[in-house]
Amino acid sequence: MGKNNVYCEPFCIQHGYDFEIHHVVYSEDSPYSCFMHFHEVHELIVFDSIEGTFFYSQGKSALCDQDLVFTPALETHDFELSSRNKSWYIIQFLPAILLAPGLEQAEDFFKYGMHLRLKPEDASAIQTLSKWLLDSYRESPSGNRSQALLRALLTWVAERATPLKPPHYDTLLKSSGYVKLEPVINLFRHNKSVELSLEQAAELCCVSPAYFSRLFKSVFRCNYSDYNVKHRLYSAARMLSQSQFSITEISYELNFSSPSHFISQFKKLFGVTPKKFKTTMLQRVAEP
Repeated sequence: MGKNNVYCEPFCIQHGYDFEIHHVVYSEDSPYSCFMHFHEVHELIVFDSIEGTFFYSQGKSALCDQDLVFTPALETHDFELSSRNKSWYIIQFLPAILLAPGLEQAEDFFKYGMHLRLKPEDASAIQTLSKWLLDSYRESPSGNRSQALLRALLTWVAERATPLKPPHYDTLLKSSGYVKLEPVINLFRHNKSVELSLEQAAELCCVSPAYFSRLFKSVFRCNYSDYNVKHRLYSAARMLSQSQFSITEISYELNFSSPSHFISQFKKLFGVTPKKFKTTMLQRVAEP
């Protein structure tokens, strides 16, 4: 992608599959940005190399090499990463996977957003399992071997990983401010596009526009109008990763005034046109 590209996990689990796994690599000083966002599926990220901060429902915490982070479906999360080399495996899976026989411990474990750490020998094993799972997924996403490896990885993490506890993270998003914003946050959780002005959003939260604006920026580290546009564009990025959606369909589905306006906004944020982004994403998924 272009020099201003950002990354937002725009992968969508393909119809008929119950999980996806990808390996993401950024060289030193490669542009990276993210924003507080949601997924409709569970997400487990297994870091190889990383340095930065993870923002999630329990607050924020500093990331180290070989850490893991888990974010359940529809929970806010964000990353702020340094310019050093970084890479990770990203595994997104349907919540129903945890209902399978033999995963009772994993189902009980994977209920909340967590920053996880493993002993070195366990971290090495999880890295190996993630690589095997990726190789198997590329060969047969719904095959027995892929399903067995995914269950093994989830079980291993549930049994051996330890959630970080104070003083390693600071409580942030369970604040009263976050609770006040929940009526609007829930709209973003369940809709690809939210058509509310700042005044309407403030009224929904029963606060003044000025107070809502300050509160929103303190929680999401971005003003409301910018977040609203980014939310639609990140939704577009995920839709573009599914080849059945055309650029015109996406532009109107997400309430842009025209396809040309959508293309202009998308390129401004991602540094490439939607067409180029779509091509790049589909190639990334198809790469051996």
